[in-house]
Amino acid sequence: MRQIPQFVLIATMIAASWFLMQGVHESGHVLAGLATGGKIACVVLHPLSISRTDFKDNPNPLLACWGGPILGVLLPLLAWAISAAMHHRCAAWLRFFAGFCLIANGSYLAIGVKDGIGDAGDLIRHGSPAWLLYLFGAVAIPAGLWLWNGLGKEFGIGPQAAPVTWNAAGLSTLVLLATLTIAILITGS
Repeated sequence: MRQIPQFVLIATMIAASWFLMQGVHESGHVLAGLATGGKIACVVLHPLSISRTDFKDNPNPLLACWGGPILGVLLPLLAWAISAAMHHRCAAWLRFFAGFCLIANGSYLAIGVKDGIGDAGDLIRHGSPAWLLYLFGAVAIPAGLWLWNGLGKEFGIGPQAAPVTWNAAGLSTLVLLATLTIAILITGS
């Protein structure tokens, strides 16, 4: 019975991190696209599809495309750094999320180069050299793993772990439900 809140916390944190990562990643595309004079056609964040940002007009597709992975890691890192500096109790969760975003974005670009899929394919088509995408992955993935190092105790794992409370599991569940609701509302179906 003691492990149920731990399981709920871990499962909902992973799921919420996945959907929030997509939202932050797409926000990066949107912000970079708008900053370079682009016009957004739609942003897809529906939980049952892969996220994407479509442009009506995109005068600088290379910068708009890089905006996703770059801001997709910098914004979570900034949120974690601020919470850690303030010694906020959610700092460990934001650290987990920042690590998740680093690993996901780094893997997405480094693995996508071979088959030219998703942003990796778009970046190559718009002029980014493949080595730059591999370098992004080679920096981002270990950085994400480094952020995760030592976080097990926050999730009830390891010899110094505190038990996970139902309050923590409930809060994480609420974050997941709010994230899914917002994603569905943004996508519009």
